[in-house]
Amino acid sequence: MNAGESTSRERPTPLGEPINVVGQAAPGPLPVPLIRVLLIEDNPSDAHLIQAIFGEAAVDGFVLERAERLAQGIDRLAAGGVDSVLLDLSLPDSHGLETFSQLHAEAPGVPIIVLSGLEDETVAVSAVHQGAQDYLVKGHVDGHVLVRAIRYAIERKRTADQLARYAAELRSKNSQMEADLHMAREIQQVFLPQQHPTFPHGSSPEQSGLRFCHRYQPAATVSGDFFNILSLSDSEAGVLICDVMGHGLRAALVTAILRGLMEELMPVAGDAGRFLTGINRSLVTILRRLDEPLLSTALYLIADVGRNEVRFASAGHPSPLRVQRPLGVVEPLRAYDARHGPALGLFGESAYPTCRCPLSAGDVLVLFTDGVYEMHGLEEEEFGLDRLVAAFRRRSKMPPAQMLDEILAEVQAFSQQKEFEDDICLVAVERAH
Repeated sequence: MNAGESTSRERPTPLGEPINVVGQAAPGPLPVPLIRVLLIEDNPSDAHLIQAIFGEAAVDGFVLERAERLAQGIDRLAAGGVDSVLLDLSLPDSHGLETFSQLHAEAPGVPIIVLSGLEDETVAVSAVHQGAQDYLVKGHVDGHVLVRAIRYAIERKRTADQLARYAAELRSKNSQMEADLHMAREIQQVFLPQQHPTFPHGSSPEQSGLRFCHRYQPAATVSGDFFNILSLSDSEAGVLICDVMGHGLRAALVTAILRGLMEELMPVAGDAGRFLTGINRSLVTILRRLDEPLLSTALYLIADVGRNEVRFASAGHPSPLRVQRPLGVVEPLRAYDARHGPALGLFGESAYPTCRCPLSAGDVLVLFTDGVYEMHGLEEEEFGLDRLVAAFRRRSKMPPAQMLDEILAEVQAFSQQKEFEDDICLVAVERAH
């Protein structure tokens, strides 16, 4: 190379004597970037053969340097400016696969092509499995193959590095998303009732005329199921249960909206039908701005120990069960009045009728979402509502908390799965006296 020539990068002083410079910068205002190749080879004959192969290729833009020992090659790479390495595995200071392993560990960002003899081809293949970009068998390669192998090795390494950066960015974003979801789960759990109200207000849980227990299991980090218990008066408790379509973050956001709407509509919470009608009207106004439809089934009931009745309204939700513990009778509330309205979020002008059924001492009202009974067994048979009613009937004399635990255990035994496929929510309301 002439003294007046320049390259597009500053060339560090090589430790090994350059064997050959192939080509020069193209004429014009912008120089052609050179590809600097480091040959680590102790055999002079093989080194000059590589030099000759480069010359035969007659390709501009390559600079070839040589180091005779692995230690020299590592020092040269540390100086920077090398684009690719041709590596002989048998050197005076290292031999076999360990030669590649050491070099790759010192310069993981530089693509390495292994040079091997026929007897070392198996070792060369192992080197490729450990990160070498390619291997070439000495005496079985011409100039075009060598140049192409180097260019491909550099491009593959660039692509691999880019993919590694993308993967690292993706891991970082996923980690942040997981942290956000974890926080969303904690917030959602805070939204659930932490302590149940007593009736009349101020009485102890043992003296309360209405007692509550619940079981809540999200299928994902956050849930599309939601419930709340409202203290309407000393003798009336409002219970809302919702199941937003799907599960995950979008469904969880809708449950947060529903909670906010409940707070706004507290003045009409004593009227079950009017309460659901108001929630639906507001929810439709909010959701109509979204590109994709979202809806929620819901049921709201008022347990009134003063009037010995339950007033309820349904928005396409599974009917709660009335467990008459003294008689061992279990009936869905729809058996008393089957009227209901569509799911929330569909039609802004929907009206939800208020239905009624008796509430006697010892009764337990059980509200639930469809994830409880839509589990499938080994033959794809659904557990179903009929099995659920029968399961409650067999446990009608049990305390409500034990009742709910055994129901969930029976469903899991039926499906032979440890985890439920959908979000799970059960709420039991017991009239104590």
